[in-house]
Amino acid sequence: MLFCNPDKNCAKCQRLVAFRKLNKQKFPSYYNAPVHSFGSLDAKILVVGLAPGLNGANQTNRPFTNDYAGDILYPCLKKFGFAQGTYQKRKDDGFELLNVRVTNSVRCVPPQNKVTAEEEKNCRPFLINEITNMPNLKIILTLGSVAHQCVLTALSYKKSAFKFQHGAVHFLAKQNFYLINSYHTSRYNINTGVLTQAMFDEIILKMKGLL
Repeated sequence: MLFCNPDKNCAKCQRLVAFRKLNKQKFPSYYNAPVHSFGSLDAKILVVGLAPGLNGANQTNRPFTNDYAGDILYPCLKKFGFAQGTYQKRKDDGFELLNVRVTNSVRCVPPQNKVTAEEEKNCRPFLINEITNMPNLKIILTLGSVAHQCVLTALSYKKSAFKFQHGAVHFLAKQNFYLINSYHTSRYNINTGVLTQAMFDEIILKMKGLL
């Protein structure tokens, strides 16, 4: 059974359900539910982030959409041939990914953009099932150390075996694909210079080269 996306009323995480209810009252026009992945399961690349942003994917039901992180991610994917159309921060903008699928480790927006270990565990089956149902998968790009660790745990690897480092490329022999690390494309990382546009361009170019 294919269940890459949680049910809209998923109740696995009490804290996230409570936050969802609060947001439904504050932002009744938002999606306010577990966010679906974006892109085809036939893609060779899976980009994994942390969790939906409150006013981004939680509003639009598309990962990184209407979020500063998406302003960096999606135009960069297009620049290097992994997307087409014009990214306009809406789910119905006609923007299409080419050979790429985008998802999050935890599918519901968390308070203060921080997830707990229990929430990661509760959402892990969806990530496992997603990876399992991508027959052409060659590369997983993790944005941030939490996503990196979530992917390793989902694939039954020890976190200590593959240290997170921006630009690192790890070969996962059991699955016969690569795991690439990048700092998250968050506003904070860009504003503080932890990640620059040039640095992220290099990550996407490295990813393209591995294909």
